[in-house]
Amino acid sequence: MLTLDEYKDMINLEYEQKPAEILSEEEKSKICDEMLAVLLEERNEIAAFSYPYKVKRDLIWGYLNQRLPNPVSPRFLEIQDKLFRSEILENGIVNVSSFEYRNNIALWQGDITRLDADAIVNAANNALLGCFIPHHKCIDNVIHSRAGVQVRLDCSKIMGAQGEPEPAGCAKITRAYNLPSKYIIHTVGPMVGVRVTDEDRRVLRNCYISSLNLAKQMKLQSIAFCCISTGIFGFPNDEAAAIAVGAVKNWLLETDYELRVIFDVFLDKDREIYEDVLKNTR
Repeated sequence: MLTLDEYKDMINLEYEQKPAEILSEEEKSKICDEMLAVLLEERNEIAAFSYPYKVKRDLIWGYLNQRLPNPVSPRFLEIQDKLFRSEILENGIVNVSSFEYRNNIALWQGDITRLDADAIVNAANNALLGCFIPHHKCIDNVIHSRAGVQVRLDCSKIMGAQGEPEPAGCAKITRAYNLPSKYIIHTVGPMVGVRVTDEDRRVLRNCYISSLNLAKQMKLQSIAFCCISTGIFGFPNDEAAAIAVGAVKNWLLETDYELRVIFDVFLDKDREIYEDVLKNTR
């Protein structure tokens, strides 16, 4: 397994803040036409741009999900980034410094791709290339789809050099490109079988520890976690939350590193679970 020191020079980890502006629907539609022309040519399909803007945008989303990590032109990246940054501004950026922290931990419910944390954590599969299912609503798909094709390209370089799937419980870091965050930390959680095992618990705990250690190595000041391994990976939400909170609190105490940690939840039931766990562990 590659360490950060072994892959950091393979990809660009130097954060670069780029300008962004909200585009009109007409401007976005023209960008979609140009992006679709490239994507359809790659697929040996004929371009047809008589669709409404939203239909064209959905086509781009699906095609990018399916696209292999092959190089793209600087022009494609330029227009993709312009479109994606406009969408990020439209969705609204959430300032994590405004949250209420207790012992450097905060809870927030909402879309993790809106957070301007130094890093957000992606619950990835062991190929680390994102989700290839068009329009899938998993967090892996959402993060890759809004960050840009650069993330899949970076992950492909790392995984090509590693030469084997990413072990569960470990983590890798890439830039977040078009997201408000600076970085994405990709970690592979355990997939639960008939019931949760001690090994599942150990691996899930390591997902949090590995991600926190990467944040410290990169000298980051804030990190936002999604609910790793819940959902289709089958880890019970309440037990996953208890492991997550326990791992983070112990790491903060043991390392004495000043890092703000946000637990990001999407479902009401997860918010209630985390509220209860955080209340009972303080």
